[in-house]
Amino acid sequence: MKEKLIAYRFPIILLVSIIIGSIIGLIFGDRASIIKPLGDIFINLLFMVVIPLVFFSISSAIANMNSMKRLGKIMGTMMTVFILTGIIASVFMLIATVIFSPGSHAAIPQETPEAVDQLTLSEQLVQTFTVSDFIDLFSRKNMLALIVFSVLIGISTGLVGEKGKPFAKFLVSGSEVFMRLVQLIMYVAPIGLGAYFATLIGQFGADLIGDYAKAVIIYYPVAILYFFIGFTLYAFIAGGKKGVGHFWKNILSPAVTSLGTGSSIASLPVNLQAAKNIGVPKDIRETVLPLGATIHMDGSCLSAMLKIAFVFGVFHMDFSGWQTFLTAIGICLLSGIVMSGIPGGGFMGEMMIVTLYGLPIEALPIISAIGVVVDPPATMVNVTGDTVSSMLVTRKLEGKDWMVQVQHT
Repeated sequence: MKEKLIAYRFPIILLVSIIIGSIIGLIFGDRASIIKPLGDIFINLLFMVVIPLVFFSISSAIANMNSMKRLGKIMGTMMTVFILTGIIASVFMLIATVIFSPGSHAAIPQETPEAVDQLTLSEQLVQTFTVSDFIDLFSRKNMLALIVFSVLIGISTGLVGEKGKPFAKFLVSGSEVFMRLVQLIMYVAPIGLGAYFATLIGQFGADLIGDYAKAVIIYYPVAILYFFIGFTLYAFIAGGKKGVGHFWKNILSPAVTSLGTGSSIASLPVNLQAAKNIGVPKDIRETVLPLGATIHMDGSCLSAMLKIAFVFGVFHMDFSGWQTFLTAIGICLLSGIVMSGIPGGGFMGEMMIVTLYGLPIEALPIISAIGVVVDPPATMVNVTGDTVSSMLVTRKLEGKDWMVQVQHT
């Protein structure tokens, strides 16, 4: 028992700090925001490290791969896992919305949003995957462009051969240095997350009451059920009982970081460390997790389905029939996988819902408001879904016995 408590001491400390922060938020309400700077320092430290960490992690992993065939297998398996888990998440929420009918009795004032400038699809793709200046790669707003650059650097290093080995060693060294920096930053996580949760509960509590209460009452339990049941099942498929044990032993840190910060990118450094502790191979975790943080969003699939069902209820439209359901699942996949990697992708996904279903433009702010109130658990599902996806990719590439090689951490 004592050994287990020692092994889980840091997750226990995080949980205690979150509970204390939540109590402070409940007691003091908006006044709890006075300690928000402590939380801001923590999240800024994570954002500060994420750009060099992503670059060194991806480029070093690819530079040291035995063959480009290995990279192709990782990418192909990863996309298959992302799509399948996205469909499962969408269907999971679809069943809940059919049973509970969110939005059917909401009396929400319908305001027409201001006109918005929209880029063409080709312009959006160019801005998503490339930047016009090297220095722009250092912004987390251009994460997919940074990932593309890192992949190309890794491939180029591998293709150079013997002359590229010193640079490959530098990339590996950089990856190790920044992973250690993440460990140092996590020492202040209990203070930072406690402050963040105090602010979150203090400011967010009132938004959970009223017309959006039913949406929240549906989303939070469904997200929690998917988190515990769905991810346990995925971990079992990936690594059996040992996979489940390693997953739950290491997932709490990225889960609570994402829940408190509401950012998949901010949670990435912690998530990479968790995947390393679980035993996911370096080249898989350092390819799947950075990409997953930008283009794999099970929580967003859950929320997209809720948004669709909610707005159908508000406008008294019939949310039934296979065509309606299949279209909804397709929109959820686009929102959770394709749109999520594009700057402003969440808004584009909401515009897509309004356009494809022929809804009045007044539906847009209603859908956006749901996104705000369900964002914390959605981000938690997004982040932890990346971790378990990396385990599933490992199961496919390394075989069913890959966990046998993993030592207890």
